[in-house]
Amino acid sequence: MQTKITTSAIRRRDFLRGAVQTGASSVALLAARRGLAFDTKRHFAPVKVARNRVIREVVGLRPYRAAGFVVEAQRFGSKFLVHNYGHGGAGVTLSWGTASLSVDLAKDFLTTRKSPTRFAVLGCGVSGLSTALLLQRRYQNGPGTVTIYAKDLPPNTTSNVAGAWWSPTSAYEEPVVTARFIEQFRAACRISNRAFQLLVGPEYGVRWIDTLELMRHEASLQRELTGGNDLYYQTEVHRDPDTYFGFPFVREYKSMLIEPSIYLSALLRDFYIAGGRVVVKEFKSRAELARLREPVIFNCTGLGSRALFDDKDLTPVRGQIEVLLPQPEIDYCYLSSGYMFPRRDGIVLGGTWDHDDWSLAPNPEQANGILEAHIEIMKGLRPAA
Repeated sequence: MQTKITTSAIRRRDFLRGAVQTGASSVALLAARRGLAFDTKRHFAPVKVARNRVIREVVGLRPYRAAGFVVEAQRFGSKFLVHNYGHGGAGVTLSWGTASLSVDLAKDFLTTRKSPTRFAVLGCGVSGLSTALLLQRRYQNGPGTVTIYAKDLPPNTTSNVAGAWWSPTSAYEEPVVTARFIEQFRAACRISNRAFQLLVGPEYGVRWIDTLELMRHEASLQRELTGGNDLYYQTEVHRDPDTYFGFPFVREYKSMLIEPSIYLSALLRDFYIAGGRVVVKEFKSRAELARLREPVIFNCTGLGSRALFDDKDLTPVRGQIEVLLPQPEIDYCYLSSGYMFPRRDGIVLGGTWDHDDWSLAPNPEQANGILEAHIEIMKGLRPAA
């Protein structure tokens, strides 16, 4: 049925449009006549950094490889084994990208099989959950098709203590990576960035946020953002130390911030809804893996791959964070000698990077250093006039 648009309806619409435009022009003209100006200058609420506001100290061990993450497949006796581990400080950021690349590696093997395939995923952190969900979406043949085997479940995984700001940083060392890895890395960045955009909202705890890179030297502005400048949006450069914490050069852009406690719980929920099964189990040897009933195994054990698959290039990088009481008015992140991420569960302060340190105990000296660094940054914030 066609809708009939009358001449009077068109005139009424044009009248309303003109009235709105005229009203807006009148307001602007009146403000100009009275000498008024709209204040478009950015104002930043101060982060209240103090020892008595620390609600918890957390230490996590990043699974780091100087040569970058491992996404590769191999025969494992009669089984097919796909590795997806070693993401360093970019585990959450790269999770959908490397999960997609790893699931793609199973395509050729699966085309030779006539019966429905069962999959085993080792690990229930962000990489394991992302991989399991993609397997369900692409190859679901009924309840129980995908089983996660894990020693720890959310909220007790390494992924739960991540800063979880979207940027694929601290994932490799430039001099030792191969061209093939860089190709994988860039593909993973783009896949993952798009996937997180589709999850923005309170249900998954993902949101866009203004990010400030606070710099002392102008040359730092020339550095390409990790993964490619096109993955960061609405980029601006500021040379206004009075507004930007006393720093002479600031690069501002929009990226995404992920709340791990909300996000991981939502992924686990989605996995269960799709018929997934979880078995709490720690594997001590590859012989135990060989006895699994699933013919395809995805290894997402993170740092556990060092012992389980004898990867001596995989090492821990210890990170400590101080979490302050939440401040809902803080609507920006910043990066300097450390970082500040405002989450609903608290203000996250961090930035430590200790190679080959297996300790999970908070270091009081590091705690004081983190707090002092952010106190100094806040001293550079001029009060709003």
